[in-house]
Amino acid sequence: MIRTATTNDLPLVRELWRAFNEEVPDAAWRDDDTEEDLAALEAAVRDDVVLLADADGLAVATKTGEKLGFLDIVYVRPDARGTGIAAELVREAAAQLRERGAEVLELEVLQSNGAARSIYERWGFAPVELTLASPIEALVQRLDRVSAGPTFGSIHVQTDDSGKVERAVQKTLPRFGRSSGTTVSGPANGWVTVRDDLCDREPDVLQRLAKELSYTSGGVVLALGVEEGALVRYTLFDRGSIVDEYSSVPEYRGPLPPGDVIALGANPTVVARLTGADPAKVRAVARTASSPAELPPAVELHTQIAELMGIEV
Repeated sequence: MIRTATTNDLPLVRELWRAFNEEVPDAAWRDDDTEEDLAALEAAVRDDVVLLADADGLAVATKTGEKLGFLDIVYVRPDARGTGIAAELVREAAAQLRERGAEVLELEVLQSNGAARSIYERWGFAPVELTLASPIEALVQRLDRVSAGPTFGSIHVQTDDSGKVERAVQKTLPRFGRSSGTTVSGPANGWVTVRDDLCDREPDVLQRLAKELSYTSGGVVLALGVEEGALVRYTLFDRGSIVDEYSSVPEYRGPLPPGDVIALGANPTVVARLTGADPAKVRAVARTASSPAELPPAVELHTQIAELMGIEV
């Protein structure tokens, strides 16, 4: 039975409120305002909509604007769920807010609380805005990277048939997104080069297109680029499969398992076999580090790697 709470019900209201906060805690970086909320419940019982479902459920709602109501909480004890109590509480809260002139009811739900989100959406609630959060230190580091320098890349297909490459690019690239500028040049030193503005902006698209061209050509393809003016990255494909990956700063985007860090170092033997590069030069040039500052400037390193593989960039 749904009823309006009175001041005599404050101990039960506070108990249910605490149970809700223990089950659905606020984000760890936010101040704990439970005590302030509990203190405000007495005023809410007096001035707002506070409903009880016997001792099993609680709903608190407030009128926050001329036409707007807000559902602060709807909570049902675990052993009473699945009986329709939550829906009855929300229905009564909405009805009382409607009597006060509200036309829209809003609520907040954690992104991680998929069960609650699905229930609210089934009742007719729809997303209006999304609150995003980021640790400040990580945010500053990412923004520093974004503003630090350019992102660009190119693809190099080991063939002398530039027409075949151009046809493959025209067939494949539209699947990856809109592109306003694509050039196919060469051959030079046994490589046909593909440059594209979408691949310049999106390193993942560069990798995907290179993989596709390696698959369709049945041969060796190199994707080589600079990301955010700090990271040099290449991938060698052979018949659509990755045979060597290199990242100048393997943990540039975050910690990796030790094995993955090692795997992102250049393999001189593979590079030599596929490109004809001198293995000693590969070891000397394609080095890795824990920070871009420990290596030559990314654009310079990019040029050095291109030269040892015999490609034009």
